[in-house]
Amino acid sequence: MTWDDELDFLSMAIRKAGAEALRFAVDGFDTIQKPDQSPVTSADLAVNEVLLSHLTSAFPEDGWLSEESPDRLDRLQKRRPIDGTKAFISGEPEYCISVGLIEQGRPIVAGIFNPSTDELFTATRGGGLRLNNKPVAPPASWSGRHLVIAQNQWEQQIGRFTSLEPSMINKRPIRSIAWVLALAATGRIEGVFTWEPENEWDVAAGTLLITEAGGTISDGLGQELLFNRREPRYRGIIATGPHCPEALAQQLRRLTCGTDSGIA
Repeated sequence: MTWDDELDFLSMAIRKAGAEALRFAVDGFDTIQKPDQSPVTSADLAVNEVLLSHLTSAFPEDGWLSEESPDRLDRLQKRRPIDGTKAFISGEPEYCISVGLIEQGRPIVAGIFNPSTDELFTATRGGGLRLNNKPVAPPASWSGRHLVIAQNQWEQQIGRFTSLEPSMINKRPIRSIAWVLALAATGRIEGVFTWEPENEWDVAAGTLLITEAGGTISDGLGQELLFNRREPRYRGIIATGPHCPEALAQQLRRLTCGTDSGIA
């Protein structure tokens, strides 16, 4: 089975949302505090509305889960919930729009769009990874360059993973979890590692990109990521790109967090 119609419509909607994000990036946006004290911008709300209106009108029988919409638990009875969100980083060309279509707990169609670079990464289950509608051919093998792992900046500061300090490993901060998962899927970085809580809507699309590219992804406990759960949150993320050296992949898998790690 293919999901070409769903992918075509998702690609159209996500590009419309990206154009809206770029408009706010140029014209400016307002920032407010949500009840949990985390920031949300007028750009976040506008992008969410573009995705919500386009995707739910095209697929009215599907459920919806996103960061900027109230969580309606009737999605648990839907066969195909849609996850959509946008990470907007002020002044950084790493904000992106991430949308995944879920069927029976697993992503089947996904898109991650970086409006700043005009890169749309898409995948369908069994259909491979594409960039701007062209198949992605990741590097044939590890080039021997310094390995790059995306890691939460706060975790770096507190030295949470001191065993990942060999001189051959470079670390880059996670400003958008969706974006670094797209980078790992295409082989631009070797892996993504954090014990910090992550939401379903931030990793649904990246999960399919990673698996279709031949990489691996799990939560911080090393367990498979399943979606459309009552509590849409994971205890961290461990992902490796398609040509992450096995020695590094094994090292990451050994760093799974335990129940006493204090992760919520």
